[in-house]
Amino acid sequence: MALAQDARHVLLDEPLNDLDIRHAVRMMDQLLSVARELNETVILGVHGITIAPGCSDHVIALRGGAIAAHGTPAEPMDPDLLTRIFDTPVQAHEVNGRPLAAHHRRYVMCP
Repeated sequence: MALAQDARHVLLDEPLNDLDIRHAVRMMDQLLSVARELNETVILGVHGITIAPGCSDHVIALRGGAIAAHGTPAEPMDPDLLTRIFDTPVQAHEVNGRPLAAHHRRYVMCP
């Protein structure tokens, strides 16, 4: 609706919340396609570190309400930085030319 109203900037807070992967990808593809076609800026607030680098031109990582890192999608994807931001071990990889972060933690109940 905001895109249809010719807004120059659109701020979305967790627009992919509660969507499965298929619908989240389709939503982002459609949103970014329309934003580029209309030459509008879209700012997404997301908690998932898998979404931002794959669909962004610029990423800002926050910790405790302050900017912890910012830059191209690849720049904040440093494993040491992400581990400090999230207080849990995070690995970063490149998949199809885009950065991807993943965490793996052995939980107490896991064998």
